[in-house]
Amino acid sequence: MEIINNEIDGKHSNPGGANRGGIVIIDYGAGNVRSVQFALERLGYSAICTNNPELIRTADKVIFPGVGEANSAMLEIKKYGLEEVIPKLKQPVLGICLGMQLMCRFSEENNTKCLDIFPIDVVKFSNELKVPQISWNTLTNLKYPLFKDIPENSFVYYVHSYYVPENEYTIATTDYGLTYSGAIQKGNFYACQFHPEKSSDIGEQILKNFIELN
Repeated sequence: MEIINNEIDGKHSNPGGANRGGIVIIDYGAGNVRSVQFALERLGYSAICTNNPELIRTADKVIFPGVGEANSAMLEIKKYGLEEVIPKLKQPVLGICLGMQLMCRFSEENNTKCLDIFPIDVVKFSNELKVPQISWNTLTNLKYPLFKDIPENSFVYYVHSYYVPENEYTIATTDYGLTYSGAIQKGNFYACQFHPEKSSDIGEQILKNFIELN
């Protein structure tokens, strides 16, 4: 079933009358889409939540959130044919939490083949750690433009059991038993493991930086 949600009144829009361009949040049944939408509204931006491939392709900015389990989420993405759409996007794209992991090549979570935008494998935290990590934690080694005006050691909010190791695409790091990628970037694809929509003023600034990317 195609989902197109109006950003202002929450009613379902007519697909034929939906506006192209603007900010799109991919709604595939496994994302924290409303939290992201409300965070953008607090910043003065409107966004539509949709799984419509054409609206996603023609958006100015795309946000790809995710919560839950990787294999189930990939099944939902494939149900809407988005596994062919997301990796080919040319505009700025921001993956959030599970969205970041699904942008990688493979996840150890139920041996899931992901979208392979980043040629990196997602691995599980050691059983010696408290898993999932549900806490505020700091960001270090920050790189522009996503982290413009964000101080080193800023706190953001994490909820996850799997992580992306440090790699050539890392643009921020976090420590939790080891140092891993708090955020990554490859070309127009950005992604963060933490939840900017739940990370207070720091998270709002990160979302603002993404929306203002050229």
